Amino acid sequence: MTKRNQAAGLRVFAVANQKGGVGKTTTAINLGTALAAAGERVLVIDLDPQGNASTGLGVPEEARHVSTYDVLAGAAALEQAMTPAAIPGLFVAPSTRDLAGLEPEIAAAPNRAYFLRDAIASLRASELDRAPADRLSYVLIDCPPSLSILTLNALAAADAALVPVQCEFFALEGIQQLKETIDFVQASLNPGLEIHGVVLTMHDGRTRLSNEVATEVRSFFGQKVYDTIIPRNVRIAEAPSHGKPLLLYDHTSAGSKAYMDLAAEMITREAATAAAAAAKAA
Repeated sequence: MTKRNQAAGLRVFAVANQKGGVGKTTTAINLGTALAAAGERVLVIDLDPQGNASTGLGVPEEARHVSTYDVLAGAAALEQAMTPAAIPGLFVAPSTRDLAGLEPEIAAAPNRAYFLRDAIASLRASELDRAPADRLSYVLIDCPPSLSILTLNALAAADAALVPVQCEFFALEGIQQLKETIDFVQASLNPGLEIHGVVLTMHDGRTRLSNEVATEVRSFFGQKVYDTIIPRNVRIAEAPSHGKPLLLYDHTSAGSKAYMDLAAEMITREAATAAAAAAKAA
């Protein structure tokens, strides 16, 4: 797998879907791990008050000394919240249950949708003081399963959205709503936001339903859908209970291979995007 060109700068992705149970946290954890295993430097921002991404990356509650609540509340910089994970080059800004109380605290603030954007802007600036080899390549924001102020902060801060879609019947109902949310954020908060890719998750190739859903999603989103499909795999479900990403829990599983393939595909897309931008600027 080819590493991304560091000169391209830090790229920020919101792993988002308003529907719950589609694999957002699982994707943030395991894609981040796969990118780090490929030699990238990655920060996973846990923006869900449940803190599952933090747990899944091996950061217990008692070790979350500086959290995303502190960052969004203006009490700490994002760099202070960065906690090393078990994979070299992978960091997590952990969440605590305090984050659930943030919305009423900031409801009256005129810039309430931009707190995370401002924190990431500060991170980008501080990264320039590091040697190129020590700079972050990717930030993955694990969003809660709702269109809350936390999700809006993530989408307002992101360069692009990465959208997991579960290969189940009800997933189809949320696709149009999700597209409307992206359009709303583009129009009101973040004109540069785009859908980087749609990830088909929990796919069971033995069932007609999974294959039909995959076909429908590809029909709706076209080339935005990644070629890589994440299978329904028991090892994916087991890994978080052990506080480990899948690549550390069972690197030989079908799920591990799928997330490594997804990381490779993402890096390839990023290279193509950077080349197209360079050609346009020339």
